[in-house]
Order: sequence, then structure tokens, then C-alpha cells
Amino acid sequence: MKKNLYMNLKVLLFGLLLFGACSAPKNITYFDDAKYVSGEELLGTKMNYDPKLKSGDKLVITVSALDIAAVAPFNLYAVSVTDLLQTQTNSVTDKKQLSSSQMYAPYTVDNEGYINFPVLGKIEVKDKTVKELVDMLEDRISESVENPIVNIRIENFKVTVIGEVLRPGSFTVYSDRISLLDALGLAGDLTIYGDRTNVKLVRDINGEKKLVHLDLTKTNLLESPYFYLEQNDVVYVEPNDKKKKSSRYSQSEQYNLSIISTFASTLSVIMSVVMSIIAMKK
Repeated sequence: MKKNLYMNLKVLLFGLLLFGACSAPKNITYFDDAKYVSGEELLGTKMNYDPKLKSGDKLVITVSALDIAAVAPFNLYAVSVTDLLQTQTNSVTDKKQLSSSQMYAPYTVDNEGYINFPVLGKIEVKDKTVKELVDMLEDRISESVENPIVNIRIENFKVTVIGEVLRPGSFTVYSDRISLLDALGLAGDLTIYGDRTNVKLVRDINGEKKLVHLDLTKTNLLESPYFYLEQNDVVYVEPNDKKKKSSRYSQSEQYNLSIISTFASTLSVIMSVVMSIIAMKK
């Protein structure tokens, strides 16, 4: 009787362990509810997002035209105009070539949201998109120069990704648009311990920090105003419950628990063999 009870308990324990090992992990797939959303609905998800300029942004603004000399007064050069013109017109190989980052000095948006632009004076740029500022500058410069072309780049556009990702860190963005998925890709994607249902986004809005919770398993993320990131956003991937529970033990304690578990399994096998030998002798 005792033998049968012992064997039944072993079979039950083995079945529970097998069930736990084979059960599929939950909340791992991105946009898991997409199978319940029609293709037309997914195609209808359109977002046109351009980040707005903020105080502290560093802007590299270049003005060009067919007449280089005519737009020279509208550029903030990091080198002299003479050197710049020589670099652009002289193809002699022994001349030092200047990159665009060396040619132009950045404008810093002050606390009141202004930059001091050559010829035009103080210009309010805060809360404008890059395109809006480009259009405004081209319109005003065209009063003095024929067909000016203005290019603007946010030099200090960076996002930070921390938490349960493969490569946490801060990443400089060389574009005016980066999505949450792009940022996670730069960080090497989430680890298996990352909670995909509760990714936190910290954003500075007019000097105040705002915390937003995002669910990567839901397709409505694509419609969120936080799907595209702004400069200096911080993305935090929270650990899932499994990682939180394991963090209760130190590394040495986890090692000891592993040893104890292995010993218990070995002892169980030995007892099974002994019980089988006793049964055969009877």
C-alpha cells in the first residue's frame, strides 16, 4: 500500500514538473492581439508625428542657395567664411576638408524658447516642429535671397533605454523621428525577463516629468501619441514576475538552491531504484 502511494506521488510530481516545463510563457509576443484585428484596421493606423522643439535643444541650421555668398550672412559658421568658401570651391587634395559638423556652429534654444539667428535676430522656435521652422526661415530669408534652402538637424536628439534589455544605454538619434520599437532595437531588444505589458516611458513636458505605461502586446500601441519618441525620452523595461521573484535571492543563495534541488532529484532516483530492487526480491 505504501509502495503504491509512494509511486503515485512520484508520478503526480513528475507530471506537475513536466506540465510546468512545457507550458508556454505568456505575454512574450509583440502585438499579440493583432490576430483579432483586421488588415484594413491595421492599414488604417496612420500617424504623422514630428517632434516639437524644446528649450535646451541644439540645432544645426544650414542655409544654402545657388549664390553661396548671398546666404553666407544667414549661417552661423564654426570656421571663417573665407575658409568655408575655399573648402567648397578648391579641389586641391592637400587642402583640409571640413565636415558639415565642423562648418557650422549649433544654435541653443534658450529657456524662453528663442534662438538668436544671424540677420533675422531673435526667433521663437519652442513648440515648433522642424518643418514649421524650416518653412518660416525659408519664407523670411527669401526676402533677401532667391530660392533659399534651409536644413535643420537636432544635434542633441538622444533617447535612453534601461532595464531588461540586452544593451541598455543612451543612443544619439540622427533623424527627427524614432519609434519606441526603433529605440528597443538599438538596445538589442528586450530580454526574456522583460515585462512587455508594462514598459514605462519618462518624458519631460515643460519642465515636468510625465510617466506613461505602454503595452507592447497590444496593437493600439501604434495609435499612441507616445509611440514616437521625443528628444531625451527615457524608456524603462520593467522585469517580469519571474525575474522579480528570483531577485529575492542572492547569487550564492540561488546556487545553493540549485545544489539542493539537484541533490533532491538524485536522492529521488536512488530511492526509486532501491524500491524497485526490493519489489523484485519480494
